[in-house]
Amino acid sequence: MKALDIGIAGAGPAGLAAALFLARSGHRVELIERFAEPAPVGSGLLMQPTGLTVLDALGLSSTIHALGNRIDRLHGADARSGRTVLDVRYDALAGGRYGLAVHRAALFSTLHDAVRAAGLPIRTGITLAKAETRQARTALHDSDGEIVGDYDLVIDATGARSQLAAASIVAPHVKDLPWGAFWATLDCEGIDHEARALSQRYDAAKVMIGLLPVGRAHPGEGRKVAFFWSLKTAQADAVKEAGLARWKAGIVDYWPQTAPFLDQITGWDQLTLARYAHRTTLPPYADGIAFIGDSAHSTSPQLGQGANMALLDAAALAHALSSAASVEEALSAYAAARRSHVRLFQLLSYLFTPFYQSDSQTIAWLRDRLVATVANVPPVPQVLAAIVSGTLADPFTRAGLKECRWLEAALRQA
Repeated sequence: MKALDIGIAGAGPAGLAAALFLARSGHRVELIERFAEPAPVGSGLLMQPTGLTVLDALGLSSTIHALGNRIDRLHGADARSGRTVLDVRYDALAGGRYGLAVHRAALFSTLHDAVRAAGLPIRTGITLAKAETRQARTALHDSDGEIVGDYDLVIDATGARSQLAAASIVAPHVKDLPWGAFWATLDCEGIDHEARALSQRYDAAKVMIGLLPVGRAHPGEGRKVAFFWSLKTAQADAVKEAGLARWKAGIVDYWPQTAPFLDQITGWDQLTLARYAHRTTLPPYADGIAFIGDSAHSTSPQLGQGANMALLDAAALAHALSSAASVEEALSAYAAARRSHVRLFQLLSYLFTPFYQSDSQTIAWLRDRLVATVANVPPVPQVLAAIVSGTLADPFTRAGLKECRWLEAALRQA
């Protein structure tokens, strides 16, 4: 295929990764961002072996490892009894896999700095409203109706609230999920916590409290943790009205070790309310636009796959464009490459979420007594590790990737 003019809407991780892959394949790319300055949104996230493999393919492994924090297991316990009800260990699988918890600013800066170093253009302060296909080219219009660019292909990486996806012929049905979470990024230097684990405490499925040590947002800064507390988003205003002191006291009652972290929270402005939705754009392309990341698919964050799936999308789309004879053939190949993996993990997220975020006492009872017991019986530990790693179905081959050699990577980072 000849070199293409490609416009990428959205300068988040998915858009930045796509720009790097495509520019290295010889295409002419430019990023279009609605904010005056591109910036990360959110607190911490867990990079899985899938997303880490994509970053390694981009030559960014050492940079992200220098900022992130290695995670070896996901551990959850009943807040009252202390009984372990979740213990997923990456080393249940052979090969030395692990997770890497990162601040979103660390992931963003790693990719953004690489885009800048490559000299790729980012146009900022532009709100895209629609796309129009004319004679095999796709024009992007801003909110005033003006054309801001004309391309052989547009990639929409603007996220779950994408206007381009909503206005397309493949606009997804959106099911808002009732449960969300308050998130905060807090200092952890000198505070006792489990440094290599995502730690959680539960009261049935109605309360979930978590600590994720995410390393540094920027070089030279102190280490941070991402703190989160699950709730129904419709109850957020009532929680705030009851007062910050009451909210913090309830958490400390469940988990006293969180007190030094909660002491850092002095106002609601330090907390971000995350809302989640289940949506799928099928197929993930239409009228000269390819949808990647949350523009193409989203679900609850229970399995920690969101950013990793977005990076896989970017790699798969670039691989399809490098292998196909036409844009149309490439878009079809991209959809086929990602279909089974996306559907599987959306289904798993949908099924797992009620065990940790719901009003069901029955489901929580099953989780605490039956599921927790079965989770220790082979091959279940291996299956759970593969689910968390994002590798229960092979995401690499059809994206043109080879999984990292994890033991060697660990030695390089040591």
